[in-house]
Amino acid sequence: MQTIIFFTLAISAMVFVIYLGARSTMRGMKAKSERLTEEEELKNLPENNTGMISELEKLNELYKSGALSEEEFNKAKTKLLEN
Repeated sequence: MQTIIFFTLAISAMVFVIYLGARSTMRGMKAKSERLTEEEELKNLPENNTGMISELEKLNELYKSGALSEEEFNKAKTKLLEN
């Protein structure tokens, strides 16, 4: 009788440990994939900002040189910032 109780408790403990291990592994894999997704988004962000910054600088140079009126400059700037 004692042997049956011992094995029942031992098997229950082993199942619980396996469950905890599998759960933590799945959480780790999920966190890693979320982190990779965030890193990809961050890598794409500076490229877009750099392009926008250079376009704004070009618009500003055109405005300062007199090639664009203030109204044209503001329209172009608004259109660029909306995209």
